Amino acid sequence: MIGPDIAGVAEKLGAAADAATAIPQLAAETGLDVDAAYAVQTALLQRRLDRGERLVGLKMGLTSRAKMAQVGVNEVIWGRLTDVMRVPDGGTVDVADYIHPRVEPEVAFLLDRLPDPGEPVGSFTRAVRAVAPAIELIDSRYANFTFSLPDVVADNASAAAFVVGPWSPVPDGLDNLGVLLEIDGRVAQVGSTAAILGDPRRALDEGLRLAGRHGVRLRKGWVFLAGAATAAVPLRPGAHVRAVVEKLGAASLKATA
Repeated sequence: MIGPDIAGVAEKLGAAADAATAIPQLAAETGLDVDAAYAVQTALLQRRLDRGERLVGLKMGLTSRAKMAQVGVNEVIWGRLTDVMRVPDGGTVDVADYIHPRVEPEVAFLLDRLPDPGEPVGSFTRAVRAVAPAIELIDSRYANFTFSLPDVVADNASAAAFVVGPWSPVPDGLDNLGVLLEIDGRVAQVGSTAAILGDPRRALDEGLRLAGRHGVRLRKGWVFLAGAATAAVPLRPGAHVRAVVEKLGAASLKATA
């Protein structure tokens, strides 16, 4: 039996992102399951690396019930971050570069060391150098922001861009910090870090485990986005976005008019 055309699916998704043009879902048509979808994601990353981008971290997706309900998927997923996706804190993005961009408040970790061979997953969370408030800009390449689980995995978990605020030492507790997402100075979403698998540190554990299944080990100096604390909000031209996380501070970006 011939399997899915991994390279072909990756090319379609990459071309859709480059042209900022939505495409139909691909999984049902091409026979993608979740494992094959992660192979597509790897091919999609290689496409980026071949044109000079660098891998700088990982992101988690669908770590909150709000996000699962919003997109109709019920399994935690992960994706890759490259240097080109990073926007400086307070920087600007051009909405014309995306199809239907949305923003969400997150918690970011800065990894301090590699895990030791055979090290228990739980102890790896102590290898975090710092933590920061963050914003992820997600942008599904599928029409109407609608997809199955294999579709979104293949599409690099809808990763598009991210902003990391000021780094600070990891506080004693991260499990129930208040989170606000502000658009043009008005509160658009209210949440808690408890929405991120109960504690953002659990997302790090989960990311290490899930990525490891596909031969990916987290690296020193990488950024790790733990997942959204609220549902995502559409990014409109001219909007000023600010994510505030209790004890951690704020991160912001602006969208071109």
